[in-house]
Amino acid sequence: MTETDWIEAARLVLPEHARTTGITRIRQLGLDFGPRRPVHFVIEGERHLAIDGIFLHRTKRLAPTDDVGVTPAAAFIALCRRARVIDAIKVGDWLLHRAHMTTKELHDLALGEQWRDGADEALWILDHLDGRARSLPESVTRAVLNFAGLPRPEVNRPLRLTDELVLIGGLVYEDWRTVVEYEGGHHQTERVQYVADIDRYATFRRHTIGYVQVTSERLAQPRTLVGEVHRELVGHGYAGPPPQCGRDWALLWCRITDVLGPRRDRRRGGGSRTVL
Repeated sequence: MTETDWIEAARLVLPEHARTTGITRIRQLGLDFGPRRPVHFVIEGERHLAIDGIFLHRTKRLAPTDDVGVTPAAAFIALCRRARVIDAIKVGDWLLHRAHMTTKELHDLALGEQWRDGADEALWILDHLDGRARSLPESVTRAVLNFAGLPRPEVNRPLRLTDELVLIGGLVYEDWRTVVEYEGGHHQTERVQYVADIDRYATFRRHTIGYVQVTSERLAQPRTLVGEVHRELVGHGYAGPPPQCGRDWALLWCRITDVLGPRRDRRRGGGSRTVL
């Protein structure tokens, strides 16, 4: 059975008004990330069903829906209830970049229904999302640099080298003439892309632009990557604080819920923590 088959099979055994939610709804949009099963549905009311391969959430009022399930923004809020910080950044960036939701839509829905599971978490993560990110690894690269305390780079922005020459940089530190670029596997396997990259980095060197090339192997060692980017920035005049892979850094791999603290304490202002 395909993933679509599993979802349709679940529809057949669930009440008609059940809707896909969370990572299941987001995967239906085309994102290849997160578990395929159990499939996640939500239903309004207190209906209790225990069926292998299905996680049926219950809510006192159903979130906004479309022809497929709950809306992507509502699905993202549901996902944030259990997501790690780094995963919510990846998924949120992806949804924004492909216009499946907007920051305003997410903000208004979460703020207007803060009783809903995941609403506080979605509001917290919103400041760390950027819809200009073009890939999940690029989102991860930006996140590890930000949470290490380095300045926030501009994402996929034009970098003017001369009056006639403008290149798009992945993560751009304009004040320090430095670019950080994530390179997927096609940068090595596709000959046209490989040759274009050689010309691109030669152009950066001619115009004294520092650059750090990030591969999946380098991203798997984030501390080393952060140090490399910091050294490049310092070489181009950065005099700010060095990166710190401490408390804020560790939050990347925590659930957002754990970062915020117990829900009962948030309403008293005792459980929320601000990062960056």
